[in-house]
Amino acid sequence: MHRDISPLCAADIQDQLKKRFAYLSGGRGQDGSPVITFPDYPAFSDVPDKEFQNVMTYLTSIPSLQDAGIGFILVIDRRQDKWTSVKASILRIAASFPANLRLVLVLRPTGLLQRTLSDLALKFNRDDFNMKVPVIMLSSVPELHGYIDKSQLTEDLGGTLDYCHTRWLCHRTAIEGFALMVKQTAQMLQSFGTELAETELPNDVPSTNSVLCAHTEKKDKAKEDMKLALDEGRSLLENIREPLGKCGEQSLNQDQLDNQTTVQRLLDQLTETEAAFDEFWAKHEQKLRQCLQLRQFEQDFREVKASLDALAQKIATFTDVGNSRAHAEHLLKDLASFEDKSSASMERARGLSLEGEQLIDSKHYAVDSIRPKCHELQHLCEQFVAEVERRRELLSKSLELHHLLEASMKWCDQGIYLLASQPVDKCQSQDGAEAALQEIEKFLETGAENKIQELSKIYQDYESILTKDLMEHVQKVFQKQEGMEEMFHRRQASLKKLAAKQMRPVQPVAPRPEALTKSPCPSPGSRRGSENSSEGSGLRRGPYRRAKSEMSESRPGRSSSTGDEEEGLAILRRHVMNELLDTERVYVEELLCVLEGYAAELDNPLMAHLVSPGLQNKKDVLFGNMEEIYHFHNRIFLRELEGYTDCPELVGRCFLERMEEFQIYEKYCQNKPRSESLWRQCSDSPFFQECQRKLDHKLSLDSYLLKPVQRITKYQLLLKEMLKYSRSCAGAEHLQEALSSILGVLKTVNDSMHLIAVTGYDGNLSELGKLLMQGSFSVWTDHKKGHSKVKDLARFKPMQRHLFLHEKAVLFCKRREESGEGYEKAPSYSYKQSLNMAAVGITESVKGDVRKFEIWCNGREEVYIVQAPTPEVKAAWVSEIRKVLTSQLQACREASQHRALEQSQSLPLPAPPGTSPSKGTTRNIKKLEERKTDPLSLEGYVSPTSLLKPPEKGRGWTKTSQPSEAPEDDGWSSAEELINSSDAEEEGRVGPRKLVPGKYTVVLGDEKGSPDAFAVRSGDVVEVVQEGDEGLWYVRNLTSSKESWVPASSLASLLCTSGSAQCLSSSEQHVVCTAGRSGALRGTGARQTHLRTGPW
Repeated sequence: MHRDISPLCAADIQDQLKKRFAYLSGGRGQDGSPVITFPDYPAFSDVPDKEFQNVMTYLTSIPSLQDAGIGFILVIDRRQDKWTSVKASILRIAASFPANLRLVLVLRPTGLLQRTLSDLALKFNRDDFNMKVPVIMLSSVPELHGYIDKSQLTEDLGGTLDYCHTRWLCHRTAIEGFALMVKQTAQMLQSFGTELAETELPNDVPSTNSVLCAHTEKKDKAKEDMKLALDEGRSLLENIREPLGKCGEQSLNQDQLDNQTTVQRLLDQLTETEAAFDEFWAKHEQKLRQCLQLRQFEQDFREVKASLDALAQKIATFTDVGNSRAHAEHLLKDLASFEDKSSASMERARGLSLEGEQLIDSKHYAVDSIRPKCHELQHLCEQFVAEVERRRELLSKSLELHHLLEASMKWCDQGIYLLASQPVDKCQSQDGAEAALQEIEKFLETGAENKIQELSKIYQDYESILTKDLMEHVQKVFQKQEGMEEMFHRRQASLKKLAAKQMRPVQPVAPRPEALTKSPCPSPGSRRGSENSSEGSGLRRGPYRRAKSEMSESRPGRSSSTGDEEEGLAILRRHVMNELLDTERVYVEELLCVLEGYAAELDNPLMAHLVSPGLQNKKDVLFGNMEEIYHFHNRIFLRELEGYTDCPELVGRCFLERMEEFQIYEKYCQNKPRSESLWRQCSDSPFFQECQRKLDHKLSLDSYLLKPVQRITKYQLLLKEMLKYSRSCAGAEHLQEALSSILGVLKTVNDSMHLIAVTGYDGNLSELGKLLMQGSFSVWTDHKKGHSKVKDLARFKPMQRHLFLHEKAVLFCKRREESGEGYEKAPSYSYKQSLNMAAVGITESVKGDVRKFEIWCNGREEVYIVQAPTPEVKAAWVSEIRKVLTSQLQACREASQHRALEQSQSLPLPAPPGTSPSKGTTRNIKKLEERKTDPLSLEGYVSPTSLLKPPEKGRGWTKTSQPSEAPEDDGWSSAEELINSSDAEEEGRVGPRKLVPGKYTVVLGDEKGSPDAFAVRSGDVVEVVQEGDEGLWYVRNLTSSKESWVPASSLASLLCTSGSAQCLSSSEQHVVCTAGRSGALRGTGARQTHLRTGPW
């Protein structure tokens, strides 16, 4: 009956149970019926029916079904109550008791009146109770003991049963809470198990890993909940058993035993649920982990396969077998390096295949997917190893062939050296001829080991590597070998004739040159040597050649010796060219290695965690324009160099054509200090260490960052070597020009490195024009103000200044102390002052020191005496300043051209015999009008029939004294000795000044003179030697080494273009030429030179 009612929980009616108007003590009747006690509760009638019904329902639901089926015994204690209350209680219980009743025992009121009333009322009103069980009225507790044993009754009923209502209520609440927890845990595990079973396996590693982590986290949470439930159940069980622990003789009542059983049953149920869940989770986790292993294996397989495919593509590009022994060795090293680098990928592939086999052995659920991938990896590895081995065999064969070819070439070269080194005079005697013959025969015996025996056998043995180019190379070597052997056979024949017993005196005759020139295939060096020898420009190398040249300079055999020597030089040129190409290829590979192994890795997300904060976004600072340098050399310069392999003497053209591109090194070197500084700050970064480990470099990155600087300096050494062996070749001029250009690039780079260290200059240094020169000097100042010569500041100790000469200004800077390491040791320069080149003049010689010269401006109000470290440095600076000032004169020439024409017309032109003066003047003026900006020419106005002879040696000023010969009274300031002709001549002198012997620089010249003209260029230095008849002067062009007689009028117009002032003035000490406000031209006297441009 009670099972039809929805079960209640103690927690739901806890307040109602606490009233204790009825309780289940745990006692049992003699037949095991549960006893419900209704203690004396005065307010029983006030208990609401709903509460009474709930308490009755709950109490009757606690005993087991078996005990409840027997029926309940109700003990109603109403000893302290009235009969009316007893009656009401019995009627209420009879009306609403929800379970079977076995017996109702009522302890009636103890008062006499109430007892009598109860007896009478019970007798007459028994039917009112409407109960199917007997209701027994008991007068005392002992009577109660007759129905229920004392051990089953509580103390208030005279029994010994230990009962605490509060404890009972706590136990009931805890048991029911534990039961609910067990139920919820079971439901949660069931739901979680369903979720796990329905989860689809992901297709990638991150998703699988994420699912595994999520499921593991949920599993751990469930396990934690189960652990808490188990702990709570065990704690509850101990509380139920607590009375046994306090007193060993005391036993648990039936309800306590039922509680213990209930809790134990729940614990067992929870334990079984946990075990089942653990088993299910183990299978699910294994499946997830196998799925993760599979996805990781598949991902690794894709990466490894892509790596192996890339290796296969890379090895497929190794088709070159090498065009020389060095090239073949280089290719073998590249192959070995490639094999080493690929070893990591191969090991990974083999390891992954082994890992797959282990998964198969562990009974993985995806065996059918793993096994084919393992087989594919094994096949790819075997295929790659086989291809590498095949390439190694081909390159080894190529190396073997090139070794054979080089041995043959070396043997041929040694043979040529041997033939060239045999003294011709000694071979004319019988003993000398026999000795030379033995020497040749002994050398020919070495051919068995060095020369190519059969060309067909070479083709057969090396068929697999013989490309078209290599086959042509083999044929050329074989032809050279045959040609050399033919030369030896001819020499042998000649020596055998000389070695035969001579019956009569024989005049010594050198071997005929046909022995060399008529070989089947003369070498390029021999051909060039023969051509150059006809011009007398063959180069002798070695003592034996010099001795031979001195002995037989006029003999026909000289041509043969020169041919042999040129062949030797050709060999040396090839060696230099091979070194140039080999080092260029290595340089390009090193640049690529740095760009791919370091620069590109800075942008690799997988390496981002290794990059230190100071290195982020600093790739351009660290590497500069290395990528630009690499592309230039890899795409352009290296390919063009390879085009000069067969004609190394012409390689200078390659450098000249690409000289502008070499300016990219200036940018790289200017960035080098910043790069060095960044490297020192971040050199300990794990990023660099990891990159170096991957590249297997023994040197750190800074060594490779220095490669471009080392390379640009290496070119000039190689060009010097090539020029050394190409003096008589057609490309010698280009080689010399290329060498000068490369040295100029190095100078520009070096100068720019100093220029970027200038600090304190307010303007833009780039606006000063190109930096021409820079260097450190000792500087004195000697300034005068107004018309009184007062030294502005007498300095006995010079100032140390670093001068920077630009096209538009010269800067004076103070060198600061060097500090730091490496490029940080580069000095810095503090700007002090600058002079505008448009207002500068120079005095080339200063008394007392050949290293000094003067730079002055503002009419010598500011004079700077500059002392160079050496006379050579001074000469270079003076020459460069001259060029700057001369170029400024040329820029001013258009403005002063009209004045030059007027000056030319004002000078009379003395006509040589047979020539009209007016005609010559008209011709000069016409040329001036036709080409205002081009140089004029010195026409030869001398008749062919009456040419004057040059002056005899020693007459006139044939040589200008050097600055070291300047007289002692020529003071180093020398301001008072210099003539400012613009100031002096404007005061009244109008007529032309007389020419004096000395050196002058041409301002106007003409390159298009007639065949008999004395052509000059603007800027040429000419020496006026002496004056002849009819106004002619003997002039020597020191630039072109040509000499001629020139009219004085033409000479004046060529050497100066004047405004209102006369253009030439001279003294024994000094010559000055000015051009008003348009410019000035220097004239070089015997003592001192003064040059001035710009406003005076």
